[in-house]
Amino acid sequence: MSDPRETESQDEVETRSDGGILLGESVGASTQTDQKGGGLTGFQTLLRREILRFVRRPRNTFLPPMITNVLYFAVFGLVLGGRIDQIAGFDYIIFLLPGLIVLGTISNAFENASFSIFHGRWNEYIETVIISPLSNWMFVAAYIISSALRGIVVGTIIAVIGLVFVRLTDLTITVAEPLYLVAFMIVISVLFAALGIIGGLWAKDFDYLTVMNQFILRPLVFFGGVFYSLDVLPGLYRTLSLLNPMVYMVNGVRYGFLSYSDVDPTVALAVLTGFTAVVVLVDIWLFERGYGIID
Repeated sequence: MSDPRETESQDEVETRSDGGILLGESVGASTQTDQKGGGLTGFQTLLRREILRFVRRPRNTFLPPMITNVLYFAVFGLVLGGRIDQIAGFDYIIFLLPGLIVLGTISNAFENASFSIFHGRWNEYIETVIISPLSNWMFVAAYIISSALRGIVVGTIIAVIGLVFVRLTDLTITVAEPLYLVAFMIVISVLFAALGIIGGLWAKDFDYLTVMNQFILRPLVFFGGVFYSLDVLPGLYRTLSLLNPMVYMVNGVRYGFLSYSDVDPTVALAVLTGFTAVVVLVDIWLFERGYGIID
């Protein structure tokens, strides 16, 4: 993959800042103002492009998780749910709903960021992005916001599907802790959008993306308490489950809906927020180094 900076003059290369803006020693205030304005416009343009990329293809982005979760709720919620006793005092389909929302949210946030970054590398049009007057944090923010938005939209769609199935069973569900629910949904979607950027920069081909999503993320979620409570596990297995970060995400969203959690939701939210901040900083650092972009 060629270096996009090869087309620049030597003087421009020497005066380029880490953020991709040309800053010579004699740059005046008006030039800096123009660059800031151009950077904001570029950020808005990149963000809009990334959002439209999945909004304009609903059959590829929204229809598959809709069909998948209709099957989940039909099989696990209606068929098996009628044969399973209540878990932690909740009907099984209600207990299941938050976990499936988490699964759809993080999968789509991760997939959107990883595919967008890798596709740009694969077809080499990402070079036109990194030579634009944007700082590295603007690059990262645009990809993260758009991908997190997709994750939240898909999570909302799954929630609506789940509520329909809940009504079909003559049950009701309310949001017990809305602030916790919103906070966890934002944090987990941003976290996996940020992880998706790392995945997109690391991937060598499209198979890497499939492996990361299907063979790493989804198994962790399935063993993260989506379909069961940690209280039903023997002591050793419960302790091992606490090493799985998905446990805290699933239980955090479940606490938002049901005011029930196998772990302390406040501690879980604080830890996940800190981890998210670290991953975002890693994203910015990788862009500064040109990792995966510049050979």
